[in-house]
Amino acid sequence: MLPPHSDYDALVRAFRWAVPDRYNIGTDVCTRWATAEPDRVAILWKKPDGRVEPVTYGRLEEASNRLANVLAARGIKRGDRVALVLAQGAAAAITHIAIYKMGAIAVPLAALFGIDALAYRLGNSGARALVTNSEGVAKVAQIRDQLGELSVMLSVDGGADGVDDFYAALEKASPAFTPVDTAADDPALMIYTSGTTGQPKGALHAHRVLLGHLPGVQMPHDGFPQPGDRMWTPADWAWAGGLLNILLPALHFGVPVVARKFEKFDADEAFALMAEMEVRNAFVPPTALRMLRSVDNPRARHDLKLRTLASGGEALGAPTYDWGREALGLTINEFYGQTECNLVLASSGALGVSRAGAIGKPVPGHGVAVIRADGSVCNPGETGQIAVRRPDPVMFLEYWGRPEATRDKFIGDWMTTGDQGHADDDGYIHFVGRDDDVITSAGYRIGPGEIEDTLLKHPAVSLAAAVGKPDELRTEIVKAFVVLKSGIEPSAELAGDIRDFVRTRMSAHSYPREVEFIDELPMTTTGKVIRRLLRDRA
Repeated sequence: MLPPHSDYDALVRAFRWAVPDRYNIGTDVCTRWATAEPDRVAILWKKPDGRVEPVTYGRLEEASNRLANVLAARGIKRGDRVALVLAQGAAAAITHIAIYKMGAIAVPLAALFGIDALAYRLGNSGARALVTNSEGVAKVAQIRDQLGELSVMLSVDGGADGVDDFYAALEKASPAFTPVDTAADDPALMIYTSGTTGQPKGALHAHRVLLGHLPGVQMPHDGFPQPGDRMWTPADWAWAGGLLNILLPALHFGVPVVARKFEKFDADEAFALMAEMEVRNAFVPPTALRMLRSVDNPRARHDLKLRTLASGGEALGAPTYDWGREALGLTINEFYGQTECNLVLASSGALGVSRAGAIGKPVPGHGVAVIRADGSVCNPGETGQIAVRRPDPVMFLEYWGRPEATRDKFIGDWMTTGDQGHADDDGYIHFVGRDDDVITSAGYRIGPGEIEDTLLKHPAVSLAAAVGKPDELRTEIVKAFVVLKSGIEPSAELAGDIRDFVRTRMSAHSYPREVEFIDELPMTTTGKVIRRLLRDRA
């Protein structure tokens, strides 16, 4: 945890890691609270019928013990992979805690995944058990014959052929379970990368990953936790952003988490939920924040109690940063990380670490730099690859079954991210773009982030992405894919106006020479634009 400080440099000097040799996520986020305060509220679950169901630590403890016994009775043991495809709610938390207590490995998978995505991840991980709902059961039924290692299935919506009823099984099981004694370095969790390029890889994490996240949660949430804090994110808990930025850290700190399943993100509904549930600390990915910008006068329409608003997963951009201050009266604290090594850079308005267009500075305890191909550190202003120095408690153990890919991730002791960036004279790190997103045009290397930032300033543009399109003369030209605001019709004249708008605000070499209007941008389940698909389309 971060010691109390109001000065960033002093905080960096004062911070020291204190990761114990023996540590288990399940007992940390549940058992110790259930023992001391069993009636303490862990989750405020907003159900589809509108009712709010408080879920206590005592309930989580008993239910996770029962589930651990259910899985053990069906042959699941330490080290086995247990997948879960569940929306935000009590069952997802119960399942995670049970898996960690067993010493098994949780494999959270997004509810939005189709059958091909599920088949690959369940097969690649060798998952022996799956906890899901009726939608997940229907999808897996189509691919079950491809999943030879999957022997146990439980559904929160009731039993079916070859599928056990989750809640009925829990009722029959013992509420007493002795957690496995795990080392902090023992594997606990496997999250698949977004797969923006190539097949997704399973990033295997140790139990210590949660402790490694805590400073990176506290910094962008300005001294979290404070009395009355309450956390929420629209991000799927299957993603590192939802699970490791919100759910597990909140449970660790004893702070209630608001849970609600969104079939499709809706800006007005999101503001209404934050007001109704008195959310004080929100993590909202940049794409969702840009959708929130479509709501006029949110503070006048909703009685918001927000204390902190954090964002990460892709570049935030100056327009959204400025909107946060103007419309919400908050500094949006941007942070940065990857599935393999999350929450290592952050901003904090309370610490005076905040700059529009910058990701932030290294979170205390993490060694982060912009490096060259030989591993040497770049000079301020010099573009290179953002990298994290090992050892680091938040860093992954390996890519599952991919030793060569694991080795290739490192240059010496630097874990490379594949993200281009540069540091300024004050130590802020600025994101330029993915290695494979950087556009090369007439000898210039152009990051899409700045172009997209400018595109979003145009009054007709709702969402935008920039990619390189092959060109015989320039190697590549910049092409923009634009989603227009509601009620605005696409036209050649509007495309020309958008081109000129960017050219006059940026430069003659980096403006989009082509603008294509599109109904929606292709995105990963984590809310990142899949520029590879747009490049293929271009």
